Amino acid sequence: MQPEHGIIAIDTGFCRPRFDASHLIVEDGRAAFVDVGTNHSVPRLLAALFAQGLPASAVDYVILTHVHLDHAGGAGALLRELPNATLIVHPRGARHMIDPSALVAGASAVYGEEEVRRSYGEPVPVPAERVVQAEDGHVIDLAGRPLLCLDTPGHARHHISIWDARSRAFFPGDTFGLSYREFDTARGAFVLPTTSPVQFEPDALRASIDRMLGYAPQAMYLTHYSRVGDVPRLAEDLKAQIDTMVRLAREHAAAPDRHARLVAALAELYLDRARAHGCTLADATMRELLDIDIELNAQGLEVWLQRGARG
Repeated sequence: MQPEHGIIAIDTGFCRPRFDASHLIVEDGRAAFVDVGTNHSVPRLLAALFAQGLPASAVDYVILTHVHLDHAGGAGALLRELPNATLIVHPRGARHMIDPSALVAGASAVYGEEEVRRSYGEPVPVPAERVVQAEDGHVIDLAGRPLLCLDTPGHARHHISIWDARSRAFFPGDTFGLSYREFDTARGAFVLPTTSPVQFEPDALRASIDRMLGYAPQAMYLTHYSRVGDVPRLAEDLKAQIDTMVRLAREHAAAPDRHARLVAALAELYLDRARAHGCTLADATMRELLDIDIELNAQGLEVWLQRGARG
């Protein structure tokens, strides 16, 4: 069975099954990866490529929506295996791919050095001559198939989303939130925003979502996790949650136990919405699946408050 529109979802193996996806786009014997997971993901990505009957030399592009390590950590190691591939990345993220030291330091500050080494491995620098900085409106030509890069800040200032007119879909990285398949119900996919540190900007995130809606996408290929449809409904869900999360952050801004209060409030928000969506998982199971994101979202909201709650 041929993949729809030549798009193959690859589970990168990060954290748990169906948590972190790379997408392989195949067009007329040429290929591109969108987001790549970690160093540990590289064998899975190459296996998916070979399963399509394509050699490593068929990959023309490795496209990063942004440079957070669950999306970009394995880029340098993957490029060592792909002799013809060029790295496509937001101009703000390019230097972090050429010299990942600051990226590793930032992740270590959030997760701890030991956890970064265990989960991500040691990021491999990408030679500068293999890096293309994708300004807003940059078009990638994949064997005649145009892939349009849009600057979509809000989750991170170094974020692009990729519009594929062939499939009428975006590869939005984290700008269009997270949707884990365990929460799917008869009503469709469940989605929540990601405000992980350190560049959450709610106004910019809403604007980026609206900008993508202007293309009337039929689907979003999320990094967490893969294809979702019913895009207008999910967009409204995301924007409503962003507003609520901002309100909660402001309500608890002055509390001495602010972080604990935010964690509890976000957990209640997401579990209530999941139940309303028809999710029948036990509360403890839902909380376990969302714990990492609840913690990171609380941290991101706190960083936003510390910056003065602008945007």
